[in-house]
Amino acid sequence: MVAGAWDWLRRKKSLVDAFFAFPVLLFSVPALFGGAYGFERGEYALLVAGLTGPLVLRRTFPRTVFATVALISGVQCVLDLPPVPANLAVLMGLYTVTAGHSFRWGLVALLVAETGAVMATYQYPSGSDDMRTSFAMLTVLVAGVWLLGLHMRTRRAYLRSVEERAERLELERDNEIKIAMAAERASIARELHDVVAHNVSVIVVQADGASYAIDTDVVRARQALDTISSTGRLALAEMRRLLGVLREHDDAGAFAPQPGVGELDDLVEHVRASGLGVAFEMDGTPAAMSKGRELTVYRIVQEALTNTLKHAGPHVAVSVRLRYAEDALEIRVVDDGRGAAAPDDGRGHGLAGMRERVAVYGGEVRAAPRPGGGFEVLARLPVHEEAGA
Repeated sequence: MVAGAWDWLRRKKSLVDAFFAFPVLLFSVPALFGGAYGFERGEYALLVAGLTGPLVLRRTFPRTVFATVALISGVQCVLDLPPVPANLAVLMGLYTVTAGHSFRWGLVALLVAETGAVMATYQYPSGSDDMRTSFAMLTVLVAGVWLLGLHMRTRRAYLRSVEERAERLELERDNEIKIAMAAERASIARELHDVVAHNVSVIVVQADGASYAIDTDVVRARQALDTISSTGRLALAEMRRLLGVLREHDDAGAFAPQPGVGELDDLVEHVRASGLGVAFEMDGTPAAMSKGRELTVYRIVQEALTNTLKHAGPHVAVSVRLRYAEDALEIRVVDDGRGAAAPDDGRGHGLAGMRERVAVYGGEVRAAPRPGGGFEVLARLPVHEEAGA
């Protein structure tokens, strides 16, 4: 509530300026009924109104208001009219210009106010010693108000810089959150593509086989339908796990672990069950890798086998080989299918996703048709972070 009231007051500049000008006016009123410093009552009221009235717009038009009250005070001094309490408006104008404008404008206002102090000292003499004292007092007063204005100007600039920095940091934080969310969505999109493309390809192959064998070999048709059923359940389970990541509130507990190198045997057996001949071998001593790297290896092999199911054609054999070197793992998936003659609908993103996955860990991948037929996917993935760097 207090903050709201303060914000409302900050928007009402004229109201606040009138509040601060009121004490000057109030201090000038008693003289109106007690001699008015030698003025006629009407002249005194006009002078006070001319000096205090512009203060209502002190922060709206600071330089104009300061020039107005300084000019009135200068004319008053030239006409040898005695100073009045309302002449404090000059100091208020000096402070406002210094605090609200550049140092150059503050310096100009200081020179104008100091000129007024010199004029007042010589216009209203009361002895040489008193003149020096009066000049010193007026100069100290003018300099003090000017320094106060400089201090407030510096403080306001500092507060503005702090507010701008806080806003910039908040904006950067929001941008980082958006970037992280976009990266997470892209990662989930790649996972969904890998899951859906592989399992749907297996389902399609098995459905085609079942349709051909249903009249001639009921047992094989039943096996194909069983494979379709299990593949569909597996696809639904993986999709449910991935989409669960997008839920903001979930009390169901942890999700299933991500597949890795240890699950490649299950993947190969699953693809073999679809009728594709797969040879799988591993060379070298398996190295310890992070879960992210193991998932990348699994998805590369899965994507390569999926492409073989979709594009290589019937009666295809494929070889999957993992070779562990000293600091890297080489993945090679080769089939003897159509190769460059395979149709391409241009809608797949598997190879691009494969390259993105490998690039994250500083590896490289090459996927291209082989001379004489077939297709080859060759990837090299560093097994340690320092190797990728």
